[in-house]
Amino acid sequence: MITIANNLRKKITPEQLFMISVLAVNGGNYLYNLILGRLLGPAQFADAAVLITFLLVLSFIAMTFQLVTAKFSVLFENQLFKSFISKIYKNALAVGIAMGAIIICFAAQLQHLFNTSTSSMFVIFGCGVPLYFLMSVNRGVFQGKKAFKALSVTYQAEMLSRLLITLGLLFLFNIQSSVVIAIGILISFGFGLLPFKFKTIAFNTKTLIDVSHAKQVKRFFILTAFYELTQIIINNSDILLVKHYFESYEAGLYASLALIGRVVYFIAWMFVMLLLPTVVQLKKEGKETASILFKYVGYIAIISFAIVLACLSFPETIINLLFGNSYITMAPLLWKYAIATSMFAISNIFAYYYLSLDRYVPVIISGVFGMLQMVLVVFYHESLEQVVHMQIFAMILLLIIQVVFFKLDQVKSNRKV
Repeated sequence: MITIANNLRKKITPEQLFMISVLAVNGGNYLYNLILGRLLGPAQFADAAVLITFLLVLSFIAMTFQLVTAKFSVLFENQLFKSFISKIYKNALAVGIAMGAIIICFAAQLQHLFNTSTSSMFVIFGCGVPLYFLMSVNRGVFQGKKAFKALSVTYQAEMLSRLLITLGLLFLFNIQSSVVIAIGILISFGFGLLPFKFKTIAFNTKTLIDVSHAKQVKRFFILTAFYELTQIIINNSDILLVKHYFESYEAGLYASLALIGRVVYFIAWMFVMLLLPTVVQLKKEGKETASILFKYVGYIAIISFAIVLACLSFPETIINLLFGNSYITMAPLLWKYAIATSMFAISNIFAYYYLSLDRYVPVIISGVFGMLQMVLVVFYHESLEQVVHMQIFAMILLLIIQVVFFKLDQVKSNRKV
């Protein structure tokens, strides 16, 4: 048995090990959401969905720091790398403290806006925001250096701690469910920092980054921040708008639909984590990068087709198994929502590819269609079905335009050669 285990360890590459770990983490996060959905019921799950959506929004904002750190961990070396890391940790902590303070100060207004049962959940959540930003920079270092074992550990620690602590508190104490979920999220941020080298944060050290490198970092940071903003809009605006326009019961039903339909996006995210450092490294070495894009687009397309087919063929079975009979009315919309998220997941690979190459147009395209999706839902929300149809329309258009841009870009590059 030991010999077999050793042979398997040698055959599995670090990238494959990370992919297996990400699948396990996504599975754990899904289990977390599914258990909450079954325990709380549609009305209370609507509150939980708001917190979970806030967590996703936070993850996209913090992803800006993670991707910037990952890219320049590949490009920078020695003292330049140390100076860069020290500076980005300080900036991330400052942004985290500012954002956390804003959430805490406007907790009452957030409660009113999203029709939640308490404002305390936003206060608790806000306290954890600075930790999340530090955690993201830490993950960016692991991602850029391809330290996939350590990167896997930090994701697993966050997921497992949130799952076990939240469920433990729900079963042991008679505390409002939304507050328990917020506490679980807060504590999980601390576990997600592991492993962490505190020596890398040197607040008193002067940075040694020259003007040209500083401009390079700033430009990529702004570009990435803009793109992550589009991710927030496309990925989360529908749940928040539904929570605003519909009753809690319907919002809870929609949250279950979104959770199931987005499985393809969370799988695509795994490939994005591998795509960025690989493309940056190939570009640094002067090698072609399009083959990497084709590889990951192919993976996502196959997975998307399988998920949409399953949602079309067995919608009631899937919803009943995952959330229970209380959510069964969402069955007819499941395959439609899966189409919208599939289109977005594939177009997302194109956008991150060009982001890795410091190209701006695909990012701007995503931003335009993110706003279009939100505007369509604002004006057309007579039913949950109409909300889903608006997303399908916007995401199909987004994918078509991203593919057309890629084709035109390839023709232009071939002419230069």
